Amino acid sequence: MTDKSGEKEFAVTSDGFDTVDSSKRTKAILVGSAGNLIEWYDVYAYSAFSLYFADSFLPKADPVVQQLNSALIFAFAFLMRPLGGFVFGYFADKFGRRQSLLWSVLLMCFGSFMIAVAPTYESIGIWATVILIVARLLQGLSQGGEYGTSTTYLSEVSHPNRRGFYSGVWYMALIGGQLCAILVLFMLQKVFLTPEQLKQWGWRIPFAIGALLALYALYMRRDMHETDHFKVAQKQVKKAGESSLKILLQHWPQLLLVVGITIGGTSAFYTYTTYMQKFLKLSVKLSDEQTTLVTAGYLLFAIMLQPIYGAISDKVGRKAMLVTFGVFGTALTYPLLITLQSTTSPFIAFLLICGAWLIVSGYTSIAAVVKTELFPTRIRALGVGVPYALTVSIFGGTTDSVALYFKSINHENWFFLYATALILISLIVYLNIKDPKKHSRMEEHI
Repeated sequence: MTDKSGEKEFAVTSDGFDTVDSSKRTKAILVGSAGNLIEWYDVYAYSAFSLYFADSFLPKADPVVQQLNSALIFAFAFLMRPLGGFVFGYFADKFGRRQSLLWSVLLMCFGSFMIAVAPTYESIGIWATVILIVARLLQGLSQGGEYGTSTTYLSEVSHPNRRGFYSGVWYMALIGGQLCAILVLFMLQKVFLTPEQLKQWGWRIPFAIGALLALYALYMRRDMHETDHFKVAQKQVKKAGESSLKILLQHWPQLLLVVGITIGGTSAFYTYTTYMQKFLKLSVKLSDEQTTLVTAGYLLFAIMLQPIYGAISDKVGRKAMLVTFGVFGTALTYPLLITLQSTTSPFIAFLLICGAWLIVSGYTSIAAVVKTELFPTRIRALGVGVPYALTVSIFGGTTDSVALYFKSINHENWFFLYATALILISLIVYLNIKDPKKHSRMEEHI
């Protein structure tokens, strides 16, 4: 099968034989994932550098309170993610995954550029805070659209027998974006700038880099091929004629299932990514350099786990991986965090967080594919993007704010219980679902 340009399309025969050269399929997945890496670099740059730029945008305050205010802005931007999931998901299901991915990364570029050049609180007062909020809202809108569309694209171009593995590859890019932000921070801390320079103006550098990388992602995505699933669905939609929104509402059980699957996983993910850097600095009392090195180390470890766990899910199924995460997450989250809180050794802290990632990766490695397998092609981007973004807005983006609030009232341990409870909720869902791999709807188009 060929497209109008004479090139092979992404197609798989009914017996599972891959008719596409594997290098072309892999290239498409990597290009889609690379854009996701850059999106997450931009988001994590905010979290990683908030310790340095908070003074530039917010009134002077106690360090914990100031970080809480910064975290609230971070969380506030997540309110835009459901809107982004709806707008870009609808666009992707109606006009194509490729176009939606191009616009989402362009919007992220603009948000990062705004932060890079924004005036400070000292020069324009509260308007500096307003600019920061607007920039983060744009980034939240972009990221809300990116998730549903990029996971849909990944799943549709992946070989049916390797979707779990490529889901892990996709999540490698997501965590890799965070690792890149940490490495930029480390280079600025150790090689190029003093702590004073970082606080005065050096924090602008990662956002300028993010804007440039987003432009590069736009360049990379310009030649992305549309998926065969979307093309087939478009032909069938013209015959069926039903509204995609009407069809989406008919799949309300699957929409609720996405919420249940996501609650515990997103809480755990944000606990061990965006919040963990602050936890190491404010609670474990590591130095800036130690915090950066430990964070870079455990993120690298997490990256290596994703494709391995994803490949395992291709053999044993998605449900087994989710239940394993749920059981160990419920049992060990509190002990891990309470032990981490009391340690003074960077190496012990590194080992404990790596132990946490051995658990969390049961969810993260298959997070992309387990949701796309629930929906037919016609509404896949919408079906994944909207409930996921809504759940992350409530339970993921607020992780830092909830944790810092409990710390500010001297009850940090309450956050450990909160995180455990969210994983328990998801575990109950995992135990009662059919395996998404065995009951996949990837080949259903309308």
